[in-house]
Parts: sequence; structure tokens; C-alpha cells
Amino acid sequence: MKKVSVETSVGVFVFIGLICVAYMAIKLGKMEWFGDDYYFLNARFTSISGLKTGAQVDLAGVDVGQVTDIWLDNKRQMAAVRMKIKKEVTLTDDVIASVKTSGLIGDKYISLTPGGSDRVLKSGDMIIETEPPLDIEALVSKYVFGSAGK
Repeated sequence: MKKVSVETSVGVFVFIGLICVAYMAIKLGKMEWFGDDYYFLNARFTSISGLKTGAQVDLAGVDVGQVTDIWLDNKRQMAAVRMKIKKEVTLTDDVIASVKTSGLIGDKYISLTPGGSDRVLKSGDMIIETEPPLDIEALVSKYVFGSAGK
């Protein structure tokens, strides 16, 4: 009787441990089981060098979403980005999406600057105003070769 009780206790402990590991894997992996908390927006950029799927989307320094897909728009020869934005965040049609770098050589992310329009963007809409990332190599080469002040 005592052997069965110990085996049952160990089995329950292992089961609870597996549930905890699965929960932490989902939370740390930022996976979502229910996608109702987000809506999707698209944007086109002339360049997104360094931006990756899963990158943060922020508004006023607060994380409000994530980059879910990146592809080349062959028709316009531009980089296209799909973002999922938290539903409680309301963006208007004159919002500006900029590719920024966290720190000097950090990861790329998208920063949203709100506008003042009355028209609210819906899921699937396109952000028209975009800014590509700052090209540090081009700035350094201009400075080194003397054309920065001209």
C-alpha cells in the first residue's frame, strides 16, 4: 500500500512539472492560443534592413504588437511588413511607422507615431506613411570621404 502511494505521488509531481514546463514554453515563446486580442496592419517600406519576424512594434515606447510576416511586394519593389497590434490600441490612418534600432547596434523594431486623423485603421488596412531605418554605413562613408558638410 505504501509503495502505491509513493508511486502515485511521484506521478502527480511529474505531471504537474510537465504542465508547468509547457506553460512556461508558451509564455516565454510569446505564443498565443487565442488570437482575438489582436488585429493586423500592413506597411510598405523602401528598406527594412535588419528587421526580422517577431520584432517588437511599439507606440510611445510601449510594446503594442509584433511583426508577424515580411515579404517583398514585387509590384512596387518594396518590402512589405504585416504586424499584429493589440486590440485596445487605436491607430488612425495618418500614423507613421518607422524602423528603429534599439541602442547603437541593437535589434530593429517598428516605432509607431500617432496622427490626428479621425479615420481609424481596421484589421487588414495599410499604413501609408513609413520611414526606413537610418543607414549608418552611408552616413559614415559620407563623413569619411568628406561630403557630409556639403
